[in-house]
Amino acid sequence: MEELCLAYRHAIDQLHVTPLLATACFVMDFLCIHPFRDGNGRVSRLLTLLTCYHHGYEVGRYISFERIVEQTKEDYYEILKTSSSGWHEEKHDVMPWFTYLLSVWRRAYREFEDRAERQRPRRGSKTEMVEYALGNMISPFGIADVEHLCPNVSRDTIRVAMNRWREQGRLEIMGRGRDAKWRRKG
Repeated sequence: MEELCLAYRHAIDQLHVTPLLATACFVMDFLCIHPFRDGNGRVSRLLTLLTCYHHGYEVGRYISFERIVEQTKEDYYEILKTSSSGWHEEKHDVMPWFTYLLSVWRRAYREFEDRAERQRPRRGSKTEMVEYALGNMISPFGIADVEHLCPNVSRDTIRVAMNRWREQGRLEIMGRGRDAKWRRKG
């Protein structure tokens, strides 16, 4: 295990391979060494997370690699068997394992992107909120009245929406200045 850690550190320090490939090799070697009686798979996934964090790949904080591996368990074991064949004779091929780990990471990033996209408010939702408020205001009203109904919307966004309605003939301004009142037309 000490040699494994030194070899990994040397590969990273000397920039011999990309960090993701170094991580894949490190984890594969760990799994082939099989240092514990039980729990080597779980520890290998923790090592994967740890090395990813060290290289700035932090999607594992938000998306469970463990769950993705569990969902692809058959592929995991088959690819691990294929890649580790000949490991003791140094005749193994790490590339299937590397490709598998890349697919796990890619799936995690896609899932994270999908989650983030669902959490993001729809584009224009603040404008829609202002337009809904304008459609339900009792005339006359001021910008402050609209701000009160739309507390998370900037005054500039409110002004843009109100001016668009004015240009469309749906609103008219009654006066000038900061305290000017507005009313809906039609």
